[in-house]
Amino acid sequence: MQYLHTMIRVSDLDQSLDFFCNKLGLVEVRRISNEAGRFTLVFLAAPQDVELARDRNAPLVELTYNWDPEPY
Repeated sequence: MQYLHTMIRVSDLDQSLDFFCNKLGLVEVRRISNEAGRFTLVFLAAPQDVELARDRNAPLVELTYNWDPEPY
């Protein structure tokens, strides 16, 4: 699959991971939690792109979860 790196801000990380991984079939390849910034980044890739994502940091779907979300 070919796509550009895309960031999606989510308000419920567990529900979002269920949708993207269990329903759409994407695979989590990396997770970064930042205590100081109070956010978590989860990087997802299509199953056939997992190796590229890990080896070459290929384009991914990035879920951004802010621990203390502010209303928009």
